[in-house]
Amino acid sequence: MQGKKVYQEQLFNSFQLSERVPPTNFYRRLKEALNLDFLYDLTRGFYGSSGQKSIDPVVFFKLCLVGYLENIISDRKLIDHCSMRLDILYFVDYDIDEELPWHSTISRTRQLFPEDVFESVFTKVFTLCVEAGMVSGHTQAIDSAPVKANASMDTLELKVPEEELESHLRSHFVRVKAINQIKVSAA
Repeated sequence: MQGKKVYQEQLFNSFQLSERVPPTNFYRRLKEALNLDFLYDLTRGFYGSSGQKSIDPVVFFKLCLVGYLENIISDRKLIDHCSMRLDILYFVDYDIDEELPWHSTISRTRQLFPEDVFESVFTKVFTLCVEAGMVSGHTQAIDSAPVKANASMDTLELKVPEEELESHLRSHFVRVKAINQIKVSAA
């Protein structure tokens, strides 16, 4: 007999996010490997002592890490993406019924910290991942972003050197030799 699923939203649920994220999930393993409590001391000087509480710096940097790992460069898309993923919600310590920070809060907080803070966080996170056995190998790769060229083929010109290579090298070696002789006679 053919079945037909009828959805009826329940008013009350017994749901634990930690039970829905498998032990082998990348973000669960990352959460277990990373202790980011050092961020509170690192970022304390960038916050005032009055006003509304801001986003938790650990949550902010975890969201930045998710954006990097998921290749999401828009803060709006990052928040939309994270709100739909149970494993990421678990990673950033949010439950399914909690609202994630506004995308504009992420943008403003990113402007709050200087570049060296991001570099030190990246270095520490990378070290923690290596220590937890999440990184292996001997090759390092650097990510890059393609940039669309904005040059006209009509404006390309052939560059001709002013002098031949041999004469340029000879004159360079003569200059270097003269400089070395001056240094020797001065000593």
